Amino acid sequence: MQYYFKQYLFYFAIVLITWSSQAQLKDTAQWKALFAVGVNYATTDGFVKGSYAKAMNFPTVNLGVQHMIKREYGVKLDYGFNRFKNHEDTPEFKINYSRINAQFVFDPSNYMGFLPRRFRTVLHAGPGMSFVKPLGTLGDNKQSFVNLLGGLELHYAINEKVSVYTDVAYIYGLTSLDDYDPVQNGLGAFNGSVFNLTFGLAVSLSGCQYCD
Repeated sequence: MQYYFKQYLFYFAIVLITWSSQAQLKDTAQWKALFAVGVNYATTDGFVKGSYAKAMNFPTVNLGVQHMIKREYGVKLDYGFNRFKNHEDTPEFKINYSRINAQFVFDPSNYMGFLPRRFRTVLHAGPGMSFVKPLGTLGDNKQSFVNLLGGLELHYAINEKVSVYTDVAYIYGLTSLDDYDPVQNGLGAFNGSVFNLTFGLAVSLSGCQYCD
């Protein structure tokens, strides 16, 4: 199932990018590169019994490319990296958690008249794959599974090309510890969900600020 989903995700991303490129009106397409860093929290139900991560973990790094087909909506393909480690009350472990997601983007700012002109809100959501790799001697407990990501960004435009933003996102793992194959009972086993809080920059790669 995971193999076929990876193929589906890849083709889905290609179709979205191709479709968005064809849908643009003349040179009004808006491309953006996004980079953000922050912290994460891994839900306790994703770990084996008696093991859980710290409430706040660093780093979280997100890299993405976004294309707005119209002023209000677009698509995004992004990659995220998280690291979390054990809480002081549990045995020691460190885990690298990475993901890739194809997402739909919606900007409702035009319908929110109370926002200052330089502020934009952006909703984003879409499917993806998560890849878990424990460090050190726990490497055999690596795992991959399907996820669904949803988030909210708040942007402040410094100028027409650059904005600073914060993003609150939830990455829901469509899996459980029972799905391990083979079953893993050791430390570093994680099949769960992750909360992210990041701060970053969005840089325009095209010649216009908005699409109409």
